Amino acid sequence: MEVIESLAYFILAGLFEIGGGYLIWLWLREGKGLWYGVFGAFILVLYGIVPTLQPTNFGRVYAAYGGIFIVLSLLWGWKVDNILPDRFDILGGLIALVGVLIIMHWPRGYFQKTFILVVRRPLPKPSLLAISKSEGRG
Repeated sequence: MEVIESLAYFILAGLFEIGGGYLIWLWLREGKGLWYGVFGAFILVLYGIVPTLQPTNFGRVYAAYGGIFIVLSLLWGWKVDNILPDRFDILGGLIALVGVLIIMHWPRGYFQKTFILVVRRPLPKPSLLAISKSEGRG
């Protein structure tokens, strides 16, 4: 259930971000009325609120959201701007979605602890004997 709820929040945030940005685009670039910009700004504020409902930390949420944004942007371009995604768009979107699933829902356990131990292992200190041999003194 957590995966479905998380995905729903991502989709809602994406629609708010793309929709709000699109309304501002129409206002500034297409000459639509000021209310397009005002309503777009309001929707963008909602976009900023929705990710706070996610069950994990800020960095992980926004990293994963990037993948959702990629797919939603391609779908928006297809359905709103009539730009059909090509096979590379689709492949890239699928790869991004796999990344979302890994970032948000991969079980954190043995691998994470092992990885942290490997990354945090201190480097060996160079010995004076090794330094003097490499300089040809010993």
